[in-house]
Amino acid sequence: MTLPDFITKFPALDVPFPEDVVKSNAIRSEAGLVVFFTFVKEMVLPPHSHKAQWGTVLEGEIEFTIGGKTKTCGPGDTYSIPSGVEHGAVIKAGTIVIDVFEESDRYQIKS
Repeated sequence: MTLPDFITKFPALDVPFPEDVVKSNAIRSEAGLVVFFTFVKEMVLPPHSHKAQWGTVLEGEIEFTIGGKTKTCGPGDTYSIPSGVEHGAVIKAGTIVIDVFEESDRYQIKS
C-alpha cells in the first residue's frame, strides 16, 4: 500500500526516530494531531506515556503492550490508549497506521 500523494505532501514531524525507520505526514489543529506513520524498518517503541491516543492499522502488524496487556493489531484493527497509560510496541517493517493524538503539540512539525 502506498499513501496518496496529497497525504505524503502533509508536513513531516520531528520524531525521535530516524527517517529511514519511520516516515510521518501530519495534520494539526488546536484539538489534536493526526499522523500517518509509515514504518520502513521494524521498530521497537519503548514504553512511555502521554495524553490519549487512538489509531488504526492500515497495513502490517503492531504488537502493543498497553497498560501491561499485550495484543497484536493488523489491518483494520483499532487501538485506544487512555491518557497517562504506559504503552510500547514492536512494529513490523511495512506497517502503515493513522494515529490521532489528543495533544496537538505531541510532536513538532519539521522545519
